[in-house]
Amino acid sequence: MTNNNSRPFDLLNDSIGKNVLVLLKGGVRIRGILKSFDVHMNVVLDDAEELNQDGEMKAKYGKVILRGDTIILISP
Repeated sequence: MTNNNSRPFDLLNDSIGKNVLVLLKGGVRIRGILKSFDVHMNVVLDDAEELNQDGEMKAKYGKVILRGDTIILISP
């Protein structure tokens, strides 16, 4: 595991297997364990759940693929 997060993919690589928060277009917030990603920023999350504006679980999805062009930010 590297601590040199000079590039976006380095930070994502270091976040694999950890919980991340993903903000999508339209204000949807998804939290889950980052399993993988690709060069288009498509991401696979496990144990994914949608959060409401207060950060509480709104819906549980399990394993999901989020399309990269819908992602605004990923917070490790």
